[in-house]
Amino acid sequence: MENSVLSSEFTSSPELVEKLYLNGNKKTYKEGDIILDENSSIRSIPIVMKGMIKVIRTEEDGREILLYYIQAGESCIMSFLGGMHNEKSIVKAEVEEDAEILFLPVDKVSLFIKEYPEWLDYIFRLYHKRFEELLDIINAIAFKKVDERLLNLLIKKTEISQSKTIIITHEQLANELGTARVVVSRLLKQLEDTGKLKLGRNKIILL
Repeated sequence: MENSVLSSEFTSSPELVEKLYLNGNKKTYKEGDIILDENSSIRSIPIVMKGMIKVIRTEEDGREILLYYIQAGESCIMSFLGGMHNEKSIVKAEVEEDAEILFLPVDKVSLFIKEYPEWLDYIFRLYHKRFEELLDIINAIAFKKVDERLLNLLIKKTEISQSKTIIITHEQLANELGTARVVVSRLLKQLEDTGKLKLGRNKIILL
């Protein structure tokens, strides 16, 4: 069913699911598309119906770092907070896997909070999950070496995609880790030499 993702999120409120579809605007995107850029106005909140989005923060020197992934049934808590306070986006949201997204206008987000306890609970659950993920990022940057962060990122990608093969370039990995491509290439070769993975053209196979 088309609304199976939302139905599983809001099992106790089919009325809310219906309202989300009636008030939302569904769009499809290809891998690599940018659905929200930094400093953009937030007029609607994205709810991922299919596929996956990655949320990225860019530093002044142009370096990027991956903050978290948004999977089917989830939304972007940064968009919630920014939209409700009429602030511009401080992150970039890029499509990781071809996606179908339902955009809910910001005014409806606030209205549904008042009308549906399930909607408020959904937001709090997302906030809790993202907060823990951001703490993990801070901990990794502060205490873990780049090689460990790289391997953890690769493992996370295989878990999310449910495939041992990751289609990605060294440049893309470097951007997500906030480091240089040459560093990632060197570390990947070391991981290949130790039998943890196998390198191919724009792909990595975790062993």
